[in-house]
Amino acid sequence: MQNGRSLLLALSLLSACAASNAAQQAQPQQAGPGLQMRVAARAKALPITGAPGAFLTGRFAAMQGDLDFAADEFLRALADDPGNAELRQQAFLACLMAGRPETVRLAQGQPNNQSALMLLGNAEAARGNWEGAETRFAALPRQGLTQVLQPLLVSWAQFGAGRTDAALATLHPYIEGQRYRAVYALHGALIADLANRPAEAARLYRLAETEYGPPTLQLARMIASWQARQGHPADAGQTLKAAVDLAPEAAITLPALQANVSTRLVRRATDGLAESYLVLASALRQQDATDLAMVLVRLALDLRPDFTAARLLAADILDATKHPQTGLAVLAPVRADDPLNGIVRLRRAALTEQTGRTEEALRLLEQMARDYPDRPDPYAVQGDILRMKHRYADAVTAYDNAVARVPEPTRANWPLFYDRGIALERSHQWERAEADFLRALQLAPDQPYVLNYLGYSWAEQGRNLQKARTMIERAVEQRPNDGAIIDSLGWATLRQGDIAGAVKALERAAELQPEDATINGHLGDAYWAANRRQEAVYQWRRALNLKPEPEDVPKLEAKLREGEQVIGVATPASTDNATP
Repeated sequence: MQNGRSLLLALSLLSACAASNAAQQAQPQQAGPGLQMRVAARAKALPITGAPGAFLTGRFAAMQGDLDFAADEFLRALADDPGNAELRQQAFLACLMAGRPETVRLAQGQPNNQSALMLLGNAEAARGNWEGAETRFAALPRQGLTQVLQPLLVSWAQFGAGRTDAALATLHPYIEGQRYRAVYALHGALIADLANRPAEAARLYRLAETEYGPPTLQLARMIASWQARQGHPADAGQTLKAAVDLAPEAAITLPALQANVSTRLVRRATDGLAESYLVLASALRQQDATDLAMVLVRLALDLRPDFTAARLLAADILDATKHPQTGLAVLAPVRADDPLNGIVRLRRAALTEQTGRTEEALRLLEQMARDYPDRPDPYAVQGDILRMKHRYADAVTAYDNAVARVPEPTRANWPLFYDRGIALERSHQWERAEADFLRALQLAPDQPYVLNYLGYSWAEQGRNLQKARTMIERAVEQRPNDGAIIDSLGWATLRQGDIAGAVKALERAAELQPEDATINGHLGDAYWAANRRQEAVYQWRRALNLKPEPEDVPKLEAKLREGEQVIGVATPASTDNATP
């Protein structure tokens, strides 16, 4: 859940993020006309003028996601109070996130600001002043995030200055260490590769591949490029395929990646700096530290505007933080001949739908289906959109089109059968739905979501109850803190007549997801079966207050009426603040 602090606090949190796994914060969004009007109206309502008024307006704009307007207001406030260090810091970060040209000027005179030091190092590198860049990067404090990042930045600055031995020597103790050695080995390999030191590059690429474990697509592209350039195209193709098998959403790009396999992803030292920022940004994104990840993505794009992998990460962050229009703007510069354009087009369609333009998104995917006649992805995403819009029959048609393009399904295709099964179940085609769930389990026997959905469906129908419970228990073993899955276990247990076991499981589910209407309704049913009538009525009332699915409302209301008649006391009109 996003908290209410301003993104601008990211600057002060940067040094501690690696240790503290900073919480998610609101992500900036370029304003559309509606947002600009709201921010402007709020600004006019402020009774404070001058620098204080501009500062407050800037903070409000930043919290609303309008970083460009926030930058204007902070700059206006700074012009009235040029000696104010806090204003300068706020203006700097707003300009950095908005991609404003004033950013470098504002970074001057902030020796304790890590983002400013990195930006100034970038600026020196872009000018070819590699000694100046190394000085800037070397001044970064050895703590938190920069403890990991600084050796990478320094080594690339040394390589940019033509000092390959120094660059590899900077990385050596980290490559021989235990923490993040895969990252350091990869960057050492890239430097040795560019310096035409094939033996050293080969050793370090092997070490990076071994230490990384399951390869990311970016890592696989780098290693495959090396293999292809060393005369091993079959190995390169297998490396790419292995990465795509682990990330099925990237499969649509495989032909383009194979066609461009010999292309270096890192061609110069500034590209290496951008890769350094991206690898840390990706790690922060996985920790949900989205604000800090976005700062690093901006630093990467500052050096390398055509860095599509960074743009995709930025779009992912912006989608996750509910700023799809800005995500579309970030992806707009990607060229049609980019090897990753297939992923970019799928992401554009999904972001377009998030802006409320569903029919436009569906048309984009229909065009993609024509452009990629052998790929199921466009129709699968079309099905996802339609299913989320409760257009289940149309979703089934889209999924049918996708499945028709998968003549020999593999484990990677289980989500397609699972998603179509859901659409079929919701459109009252249970026999086909059950077959799809079973097919998904055949492809991925231990997939917890499929085990849960099929097990719950059987329990709901009163069928295969012991088998349903066993399947759900297998799902719980894999996801012991998933309230929805534990709710299914409680429901199946109740259907088997184990009332005490059902109450225990459903109380646990309600603790994990107290705002879920279905879970609270099921807990009410279990309490009723346990002759805990007042508690049952309370839970049903609570479930009604939690906006249940429309089809569940009449059922809850009927239970509530019967329960109130039995206990003879009407329940309070509202239990909004109650807890199970």
